Amino acid sequence: MINEIKNLASGISKEIVEIRQHLHQNPELSFEEFNTQKFIIQKLEEFGLNEISTIAGTGVLVLIKGKNPEKKTIALRADIDALPITETNEVKYKSKNTGVMHACGHDVHTSCMLGVCKLLNNLKDKFEGTVKVIFQPGEEKLPGGASIVIKDGGLKNPDVTSIIGQHVMPLLPTGTVGFRKGLYMASTDEIYMSIIGRGGHGAQPQQNIDPITASAQIITALQQVVSRIAHPIIPSVLSFGKIEAKGATNIIPDRVYIEGTFRTLDEKWREKAHESIFKISTGIAESFGCKCEIEIKKGYPFLKNDEILTEKLISYAKNYMGNENVKELDIWMAAEDFAYYSQIVPACFYRLGTRNESKKIISNVHTSTFDIDEDAIQTGIGLMTWLAVCELND
Repeated sequence: MINEIKNLASGISKEIVEIRQHLHQNPELSFEEFNTQKFIIQKLEEFGLNEISTIAGTGVLVLIKGKNPEKKTIALRADIDALPITETNEVKYKSKNTGVMHACGHDVHTSCMLGVCKLLNNLKDKFEGTVKVIFQPGEEKLPGGASIVIKDGGLKNPDVTSIIGQHVMPLLPTGTVGFRKGLYMASTDEIYMSIIGRGGHGAQPQQNIDPITASAQIITALQQVVSRIAHPIIPSVLSFGKIEAKGATNIIPDRVYIEGTFRTLDEKWREKAHESIFKISTGIAESFGCKCEIEIKKGYPFLKNDEILTEKLISYAKNYMGNENVKELDIWMAAEDFAYYSQIVPACFYRLGTRNESKKIISNVHTSTFDIDEDAIQTGIGLMTWLAVCELND
């Protein structure tokens, strides 16, 4: 059956590449994927699928039933939203929406999943059970479309026993995939701080309460949250990417704005870290005579790949692609709202290699030059189809 799926994937790869290029040209931001939703539904109907519904506002659900559909249901997920980035690639499928770009590969995930739907619909007599395919909106923006899919009952009726997700990885060459069992990706929280003092002339600091000096001390001291308060074996990251103080060379401002992120893979430590960030920031601000207003927005949880499910999928992937093309991944401190699913049902989130140095396709995700080697799409379609069939027939 492997050869049959490979031949089918090869046969539709040109069509799916064209779909990918259409999606890439017409990106839409998180929770605004109205035209993307219409396009997905149109393609599913063209492929002969009819159990189609909407979810989470701009998402799509489709059921594909094999033999004995009540026996077992698994879910497959693709995210559909784009990022607020202006594309600088000069390609025929360059984004037509200024300031919006599929810079994280969600156009690839969506197009590959449409290909998977077409293949599975043609293979309904070859597998047991039901496949629930989730085209999910809003992965890039809190609260995360996955959380809304779950609240809307996306994993229910029929209840899913496992869920699988595929994501591009420009660090892996085309023709390879990567898996990791257990803890894989970090939780993510957003930190917003205002350090409020009393501004004035820079030549008369004694008359002012300097929020810049206080902010510098706070940022420096907060590095101890990871280096001294965290247990050394728990992966943690605390980074600040925005500092805004609207003063001048001779003007001390009234206020400094600071924004950052905290990430880890342990929920108990996550809560303790929040407390430490709050206490250190407010305490230092007070010692300088300033006031610290701080908000920590709790984002996605950590992503955990189920050990048993992932071990099986690795075995299936090696059968499909060869041992040498299935790589073991390390912990990744980026975040993904697929993590919400992994907290509820056995889940596996794996990576599809899209790098091709000979074609100069080497840019990372979330950059204006990100692109993929489209030869990876055939692998993406075929492997996901094979994994779904194997998991259903297990």
